[in-house]
Amino acid sequence: MPRIPRALLLALVGLALSAARPAPAGAATTVRVAAGLSRPLYATAPAGDPRLFIVEQRGTVRVLARGQLLAALFLDIDSLVIDTAGSDERGLLGLTFHPAYPDSPYCYVNYVRVVGSANETVIARYRTAAGDPDRADHTSARILLVIPQPYTNHKGGNLAFGPDGYLYVGMGDGGSGGDPQDRAQNGLELLGKMLRLDVDRAAPVLAYAIPPDNPFVGDPAFRAEIWSSGLRNPYRWSFDRDSGDLWIADVGQNLWEEIDYQPAASRGGENWGWRLMEGLHCYNPPSACGSDTLDLPIHEYDHGGGRCSITGGFVYRGDSIPALQGAYFFADFCSNQIWTLRRAGGVATEVVDRTAELAPGGGLALGAVAGFGEDGFGELYVVDRGSGTNGEIYKIVAAATEVIPPPAGPLGLALGPAVPDPFIAVTRFGVRLERAGRLDVRILDAAGRRVATLASGPRDPGDYSFAWDGRGRDGRAAPPGVYLLRVALDGGVLTRTLHLAR
Repeated sequence: MPRIPRALLLALVGLALSAARPAPAGAATTVRVAAGLSRPLYATAPAGDPRLFIVEQRGTVRVLARGQLLAALFLDIDSLVIDTAGSDERGLLGLTFHPAYPDSPYCYVNYVRVVGSANETVIARYRTAAGDPDRADHTSARILLVIPQPYTNHKGGNLAFGPDGYLYVGMGDGGSGGDPQDRAQNGLELLGKMLRLDVDRAAPVLAYAIPPDNPFVGDPAFRAEIWSSGLRNPYRWSFDRDSGDLWIADVGQNLWEEIDYQPAASRGGENWGWRLMEGLHCYNPPSACGSDTLDLPIHEYDHGGGRCSITGGFVYRGDSIPALQGAYFFADFCSNQIWTLRRAGGVATEVVDRTAELAPGGGLALGAVAGFGEDGFGELYVVDRGSGTNGEIYKIVAAATEVIPPPAGPLGLALGPAVPDPFIAVTRFGVRLERAGRLDVRILDAAGRRVATLASGPRDPGDYSFAWDGRGRDGRAAPPGVYLLRVALDGGVLTRTLHLAR
């Protein structure tokens, strides 16, 4: 990506920091949707899926469905991870679903195990149990990658599929303080890097293939899995589901927290600077660190006011709060402050402190913000890790919005088959409503982005017919591929895949 001169970037970031302001009244707030969790760290869902999957550090994944936490666990690998307490950075750290889920019924996890006295990061795949979409088949585990860890901290933990269909894995520098072995700058180490793997194909020796356009393929000074380097602890990072841009929140050392930005058009190979730099400042060496050759963050903040560890979030792409479309959410774990920012001209703009605005009220409070969550439709959540079994999930909603769970009984909704499917010109399907309510019918792409809206508004009971001609909201023909039909009645949701052949 283009490198902005360091002096100019420092000045621009300084302006962004000085312009940070409280949120305007009435934009958004939070409501609690789950409680009694064991150190939750993250929440996610397949595109178009109405459930929310919650990662608990102890080694379990819970399912929030129709406003309720299911009693049965989706995944339980507690026996594989170390028992965590306090500020331990190990355990189950990440979860993502295959982009073609449920047609490709796989989820992928990132966890830390202890073998003897050695720590290891494990990237593994599980298959959804046959006939039970709310449970993973624990016998289906396939380990894709094991990375030795020299210390107990700085594990990164997030993993996600990019818009290119490849699996990205964020790895911390391995721990201790100051990256004593300089692993983040060592191209033969996977630590301190962003990795990019092809998990749909396998190599003769590995359980994955190397994407042929990875930036260091054929370079003997680098592992071919590396997409970018120079990261300290990219604990939480995300892709913008609309643009495909990558946002990396990299936890700092002693003084500075940073946000790195990689546009979707990047071919990889960025060096984000650690341990040469911490944020926009030389670290080791303390001067003349070669900053002009590095890729600099678009935003940083210092450790004043009790701040100490950035928690990365997501660019908001939901439909509930139009005013926040395109705003990137992030937080600080120690101070529990939450901000949004936007990007313009290569730097952060409109840095807004939303801590007070997002306070849930009613005797509840956000604390220990260890992660954010994004559901299958782009709505966002704040993950409060708590201090044991009192973890909570809060949904970010428009101010003055009351979140009413879908009815616990029958949906009052039926979805007929799409005919034809696959289709070339048009496909048709029927919807039956057994009660009055708000009906929403949408077409989503494989990344969960809205392609077309076929219905949105109140409807009386009855039978309705719909058709999709393969065109998007702009009237242009959508590319061939797999799409998701989502039909919702007052929050109760049915989905079906559609196959546009052209």
